[in-house]
Amino acid sequence: MALKRLSVLLLLAVSATASSQEPTGTLAKIKRTGTITLGVRDGSVPFSYLDDKQQYLGYSVDLCMKIVTAAQKQLGMTDVKVVMQPVTPANRIPLMANGTIDLECGSATNNAERQKQVAFAPTMFVVANKLLARKASNIRSLADMKGKTLVATAGTTTLKQMTILNNEMGLGMTILIGKDHPESFLMLETGRAVAEANDDILLAAQVAASKNPADYAIAQEALSVEPYGIMLRRDDPEFKKLADATLTRFYQSDDYPKVYAKWFQSPIPPKGINLNFPMPPQLKAVLAKPTDSPDPAAYAAVPPAQQAAAKKKAK
Repeated sequence: MALKRLSVLLLLAVSATASSQEPTGTLAKIKRTGTITLGVRDGSVPFSYLDDKQQYLGYSVDLCMKIVTAAQKQLGMTDVKVVMQPVTPANRIPLMANGTIDLECGSATNNAERQKQVAFAPTMFVVANKLLARKASNIRSLADMKGKTLVATAGTTTLKQMTILNNEMGLGMTILIGKDHPESFLMLETGRAVAEANDDILLAAQVAASKNPADYAIAQEALSVEPYGIMLRRDDPEFKKLADATLTRFYQSDDYPKVYAKWFQSPIPPKGINLNFPMPPQLKAVLAKPTDSPDPAAYAAVPPAQQAAAKKKAK
């Protein structure tokens, strides 16, 4: 009788141990379905976009695939099917929250407001929000946009900031909204808007891919500091731990500089454009000490315009 009771206790202990080792959250979903869904963008060059073969590629997609490989290895699976789900700035957070996508592989700014809804892997890029205009229009700062028409993309932090600053500075701008970055640039290109507000690296990509790159100039005035991160679901510590560890190892490996050069300092498909975008010092610093901080001050001095927008929003 005692031996039987001991056997039962041992079986319960083994069962409890196995249960405690079972994956949870996103990892459990991947194991159960054999699938992971990546939220990808159609035109966020060079982070996540479609090439001429209608395939999704880019810097962010490469980083997400590092996480996919690590998840597959941790789960002991021989294969994981990767589904590419197109998202927009406006719907990417709802699609993450409702479980449609498991990783968002685009160009999403990590900020405190978004961290209330989603989590972020360690920062993968640091940019500055600036204005793009035709050289002939002589737009050198936001103050030069008084009474003029500006375009920004729906669902972006840039659009929110421009709306606040327009009111705060009494600029009287007309702000148009593009459904995505390509449409925003089209509004500038066709003369519907005098300038486009966006992150500097995205503007550089648009200029490089345009019909007449020499016609455009990116204003030097930085309006914000924007840390980019890969989004994942909140309250999923196991998957967050895996994503953090995977990217931290990669950022500090000998392979990372090659991937950076591939997307920012080399010809990229489909048109073979080269952004010639040297690694910003803010990115070098965060790669040395990875963080998922949403605070712009953790990366660089915060521009006055961003400080003003933040104060206005806090009121």
